[in-house]
Amino acid sequence: MSTALPSLGFAGIGLMGLPMCRRLLAAGYPLTVWNRSPQKCAELVTAGARLAESPAALCRDTEIVLLCLADTGVVREVVFGEQGIAQGGRSGQLLVDFSSLEPTATREMAAELAALCGMAWLDAPVSGGTPGAEAGTLAIMVGGDAADLARVRPVLLTLGQRVTHMGAVGAGQVTKACNQMIVACNALVIAEVVALAERSGVDASLIAEALSGGFADSRPLQILAPQMAQSCYTPVKWHVRTLLKDLDTAVKFSREQGSATPISGLAAQLMRLHGSQGHLQNDPATLVELFRARE
Repeated sequence: MSTALPSLGFAGIGLMGLPMCRRLLAAGYPLTVWNRSPQKCAELVTAGARLAESPAALCRDTEIVLLCLADTGVVREVVFGEQGIAQGGRSGQLLVDFSSLEPTATREMAAELAALCGMAWLDAPVSGGTPGAEAGTLAIMVGGDAADLARVRPVLLTLGQRVTHMGAVGAGQVTKACNQMIVACNALVIAEVVALAERSGVDASLIAEALSGGFADSRPLQILAPQMAQSCYTPVKWHVRTLLKDLDTAVKFSREQGSATPISGLAAQLMRLHGSQGHLQNDPATLVELFRARE
C-alpha cells in the first residue's frame, strides 16, 4: 500500500494561509500555491512550493485543493471565474475551503462545482487565529461527506488540534458563524470592561489575570484585554473587517432561518461604527477606542 502523501494545492496566502502552508511544507506535503498577488508566495516557493499561474493550473497536478480566502465573493471568483478551479478540476479531486463564507452560498457553490467538473467540496472553516495557524492548534469544523473528510483528515490534523464533522456541506460554515457570534460579542464586552476599569481608576492590565480560571475567563479575554489595556494594536493578528463580515453573515443567515439574533445584530452595528472610524484593517483590540472617554 502506498504511503506517499497526497499532492496539495493552496489558494490564498494571507495572514492565515501563509502559516498554514508553512506547516504543510514542513510536514512534507508536495505543495503548489496560488495567490492573486504572486509576491506573497515567494517565501513558500523558496521553501519548496511550486507556483501556479492560475487557480485552474492549481488543479493540474494536485489531488486536494485548499482555499483560504477573504469572503464569499472572492471564493466564487476563484472557483468559477476565468481560469478558475472549475475549469481545471476533475472528478476524484477534493476542494477544502477554510474560508468563512455564507452557508447558503457554500451549498450552492458545492452543487455547482460538482455539476461542472465532478469535484467534491468540504467546507472546513477554522478558529484559532494566526497563533493557532502557526502552532497547528486550529479548531476545524467540517461540512461535507464523511468519506471525503476521512480522506483529508491527516492533512487537517497537520493544521489543527481538533477536527469535527458537523454534517452535510454548509454545516461547517453554520458552526463558524456561531463561533464568530460568540467571539465578536465577547470582544466588544471585553472592550467595555477595559474602558470601565480605566475610567474607574482600576489597573486594566490586571483584568485578564484577575479573571483567569473564573466563569468570565476565555481565550479572547486573555489575548485582547492586555492588548487593549496597553493600547498595543500591532502586529495585526486579525482584522475588524473580518469580524464584521462574519457577523453580517451570521445575521443574514439567521434571517433566512427565521432565528432571532438581536445581540449579534447590535454587535454588527457597533463593529460597523468602529470600522467607519478608520479601523477596518486594524486589529479588534482597537475596539476599546469605541468606549474610551474622548478628551
